Amino acid sequence: MIKTYYGLAELHSPGALFLALMIGFFFGLSLERAGFGSSKRLSGIFYFRDMAVLKVMFTALLTAMFGLNMIIGLGLIDPATQIYFMPTYYGAYIVAGLIFGVGFVMSGWCPGTSAVGIASGKVDALVFFGGAIVGSILFNELFPVIKPLYTWGQSDQNSFGQPGLAFIYTSLGVSKAGFIKGFTLMAIGCFWGAEYIEGKRPEATGLKPFITPFFKSFSLCFLLIALSLSVFSDSKTGVLSATRVTTDSETHLLAQVEEAEDHMAPEVVAERLFQKDPSLRLVDVRPASEFLDFHIRGAENVTLPELPAYMSSIDPSQTVVLYSNGMTHPVQARDSLSRLGYGHVYIMTDGLTGFIEECLKPPSLRPYPLTPASMEQIRSWRNYFLASTKTPEQVGAESPSIPVGVPGLVDSVWLESRIGRDGLRIIDTREQSDYNRNHIPGSVALNVESVRSALEGVPSILLTGEILVSHVSLAGIAPSDRIVIIYGGDRVRDATLMAMALERIGHRDYAILNVGYEAWLADKRPMTTAFPDMSRTAYPLPSARDHFTVSADELLTQLKKAHVTVLDTRPREYYLGEKSDEARAGHIPGAINRSYKEDLIPTGLKSVQELEAAYHQLIPNKKETVIVHCRTGHQASQTFFVLKHLLGYQQVYWYDGGWTEWAARNDLPVQSGG
Repeated sequence: MIKTYYGLAELHSPGALFLALMIGFFFGLSLERAGFGSSKRLSGIFYFRDMAVLKVMFTALLTAMFGLNMIIGLGLIDPATQIYFMPTYYGAYIVAGLIFGVGFVMSGWCPGTSAVGIASGKVDALVFFGGAIVGSILFNELFPVIKPLYTWGQSDQNSFGQPGLAFIYTSLGVSKAGFIKGFTLMAIGCFWGAEYIEGKRPEATGLKPFITPFFKSFSLCFLLIALSLSVFSDSKTGVLSATRVTTDSETHLLAQVEEAEDHMAPEVVAERLFQKDPSLRLVDVRPASEFLDFHIRGAENVTLPELPAYMSSIDPSQTVVLYSNGMTHPVQARDSLSRLGYGHVYIMTDGLTGFIEECLKPPSLRPYPLTPASMEQIRSWRNYFLASTKTPEQVGAESPSIPVGVPGLVDSVWLESRIGRDGLRIIDTREQSDYNRNHIPGSVALNVESVRSALEGVPSILLTGEILVSHVSLAGIAPSDRIVIIYGGDRVRDATLMAMALERIGHRDYAILNVGYEAWLADKRPMTTAFPDMSRTAYPLPSARDHFTVSADELLTQLKKAHVTVLDTRPREYYLGEKSDEARAGHIPGAINRSYKEDLIPTGLKSVQELEAAYHQLIPNKKETVIVHCRTGHQASQTFFVLKHLLGYQQVYWYDGGWTEWAARNDLPVQSGG
């Protein structure tokens, strides 16, 4: 099956642009070789001096019709998903054709041939081309006035811009094969008529009517091809039969739309996914690259050309909901599937944009008041859907990115594609010497030790919000910026500690580069030694204490409560008291242990699936209160990030003072051993 740029929704891609340039170049070259770089020859058709325009036009139409029917009839391309049929406006086309014809007669150029003429050095072509540009600008500016004319005479078509040719041949009461044969005979008649007209002027053409052997063979060849295409006349994959629709099916489809049986609200989709409804299948129809960038948790990626095969493979009792960034492609796909007999397909209202706005937007940012029940529901959805967007096949560097305003992981492909964009800031937490040797373009060096110091006598405590905002201001960071944090080696904890600093000042629009700088280096992605040109900003002071830090006294109080887990992330030997760098050895009474190292592979974090399985065994209830600590808060920041932002635990807190403070205070209890 051939996949087109349209079918893949990649018409905006560099590959599509390059192909368009190549087609345009060779199209222009063909026109020039055909003599269409001369306005005298082009205008000759209106004076019956030179009929080349008519012959070239019908040759192109026949070639396109034959070729398209053949490749579709052979099943090489699916017209329902891989070809865009432009809407048909018969009234507008008639008026536009008359205007175009007058312009053609007056100038001897059309827009395409004028470009060829410019390439050939024709001054009149340049004048005409400039006029066409001015006319396009006027059309754009006057569009609200002339829009009724622009859409005048719209045909009865479906959402793919069809029925196109099907509308014509069914209106004439002929079969597809009959239409092809009839159109071919008409074209051959025009060819012979053109030959006759030119033959009447032998002084101009040197031809006599109907005696050219090549022309007779040429006409016979087209006729034989038209006859051979009859084998595809009833093919389900033929372009005309594929676009044929019945009044009954269209009436049924429109009735579904009227009864709102074609779409499903984002809130309904969110709740059914949250409840793990097995009868619902959410299908993301975007290209795989966009799906990996971010998708709704629980969604499957099925591109448009793959939908018919996908639908035939699932249980008909299941409800399928299609979504994309917006609604255009899902609407088209849903209508096409409905005509194929799949009545259990819906679109999600407003697509991914609507889902983020209605289900993931924090209650505090809503422009309208919410009931306590609604706020709790939104919080539950956010904790669930923003916990992980990975599929089982995605690990390591394939981690998807995250929607704006939600902490998570991004990969190097995502980051490289966004370097240089306004609003993106990169913080490099590696040693300064490593940063100086090479770094990601635009990144600023900010060592993790610069965000912590001694506070109230306790060493290595995260600095206050007042001091942290001065650091980020000097780094040129504004509240609206999206921040990507870089780490070296397996030191994810450096990036997560920097993330804690951002969390403290209320900046949650950040992500961590998964697999770190070494992967960036190994993939030979862009590097530089130039320092970025950063202007100081005035980052606002946080209005209140952060919501995730607990003190030693608060932790001591929590130890007396049920359903509270204290998670010690130090290496096992320190937890058991076999090794110690502090005033006392051991651990906080009742604490459980999982070393931060157990979450790592040599280049960063393990896959979300591995982490999910490990922590489910340790803390199965994601609503349980979890307090993480290590020695100084550094290692525990990594575990905080994993639990809170990758796995979706809802009540995660960070004891920054850690074992350094706890061991030094003799009024706090200590336990040794397992």
